[in-house]
Amino acid sequence: MTSLRPLGTSSLQVFPLSLGGNVFGWTADEKQTFAVLDAYAAAGGNFIDTADSYSAWIPGNQGGESETLIGKWLAAGSRRDDVVIATKVSGHPDFRGLSATNIKAAAEASLRRLGTDHIDLYYTHHDDESVPVEEIITALDQLVKAGTVREIAASNISPERLQASLDFSEREGLARYIALQPNYNLVSRDTYEGALQDTAAGAGLAGVPYYALASGFLTGKYRPGATVESARAEGAGKHLETERGRKVLAALDRIAQEHDAEIATVALAWLLSRPTVVAPIASARTVEQLPALVAVADLRLTEQELAELTEASA
Repeated sequence: MTSLRPLGTSSLQVFPLSLGGNVFGWTADEKQTFAVLDAYAAAGGNFIDTADSYSAWIPGNQGGESETLIGKWLAAGSRRDDVVIATKVSGHPDFRGLSATNIKAAAEASLRRLGTDHIDLYYTHHDDESVPVEEIITALDQLVKAGTVREIAASNISPERLQASLDFSEREGLARYIALQPNYNLVSRDTYEGALQDTAAGAGLAGVPYYALASGFLTGKYRPGATVESARAEGAGKHLETERGRKVLAALDRIAQEHDAEIATVALAWLLSRPTVVAPIASARTVEQLPALVAVADLRLTEQELAELTEASA
């Protein structure tokens, strides 16, 4: 059994690979979603990441489709206490932004869709700089005091606003962010490294990176001349045009061969070795895509291999 890791300074214990729920209700229908969630749980996984806005970008969708499917899955298996559910506020078409009234209303809507009385980890999905951090933290603290949210976290926020939020929580004795969800992977390092990572490290926050596989590029399926059928192919394929992208792929190929491992597993293992990172997020549309993701829990790269990847991605 893979040992779970503490999520920052909280009592939450999570599997080292968070399952991304962005595909549920988008490229994965209900049957596929249940199959992927079942397989993830069977592999020891317990950390499911979604957002109230998933997948409002699909014509005909309202937003909240992913939460609704996860809620149905939870209800079907009576396993609520075995999983850590993370969701987010600010992006749902009906609940945009981070005003206090919006945070409260959005949380209630998420709880209804998830069919649960509490959210384990509640993120501000995109910072809303039109709202003072004091108002945001106070609203989140009220949810924690009410017992509907266990812990709070932030995503897509500047180092300055993150620090201001942490300072206000400390000063007023209110709920405090315990995790940060940055865009971070082998071909996108400056989106986290530097001031944002330093702020997170200084505050003991858990890093839970999204785009951990760069929209699929770091699975190794994008190669010169290869055509990939994917909703995200255009974004992922552009990394092939960069020297860094090609160098990273070459290093991943070598190290994956050495360990008889999937390229995706090696890319996630590098991320898991980075300062602050507790559980990268990756999504699986089918059960077949899952083993390469959960295998990160058992793959140990050498210091030399980690250094090679760090150099190739510089």
